[in-house]
Amino acid sequence: MKITRIKGYELEKAQSNTSEDFFNRSEVTFFEDGEERTFHVLYIRYFDETFPEFLNIGVDGDPIFKISDKEILFKDLVALTLLIKNPSFRNRKRIYINTREDFASYFEGVHIQKLKEIFEGVHNKGEYNLTSPLHFLAQPSA
Repeated sequence: MKITRIKGYELEKAQSNTSEDFFNRSEVTFFEDGEERTFHVLYIRYFDETFPEFLNIGVDGDPIFKISDKEILFKDLVALTLLIKNPSFRNRKRIYINTREDFASYFEGVHIQKLKEIFEGVHNKGEYNLTSPLHFLAQPSA
C-alpha cells in the first residue's frame, strides 16, 4: 500500500440547523492494487480535546509532532492509525466513531511516535510505501 496523502480537518456548518461543527474528519489516500482509494474517519470533535487521557505518547495536546515547519495534529493521524490497527479498513470508504471506548480502542498498542516516519515520507517524497502495519504496533512480550 502506497500512502500519498494524510490529512485531518474540522467540519464546518453547511446550514444553521446542522451539527457538522461537532465533528472532525480524518483521511488517508493510498494506492493499492493499482487503484487509488481514500479512507475517511468521521468522529466527534470532543475526542481531539481528550486524546491525551487515553493516548500515552508523552504529549499533552497538539501538535503530536512536527515535520520541518509542518505541525502534525491529532486529527491528521486518526485515519492512518485506524488503517494500521485494522488493515481490513482498506476495503472501506468511511467509518463513523461516536463512543470514546471504541475510539480509544483503535489506538491501543499503536506506536504513535513511529507514525512520524510515514508523515515524513509523504511530506518529503510525496508517498510512503507501507509494507507491514506490524512495524507500528507494539509486539506482545514473551
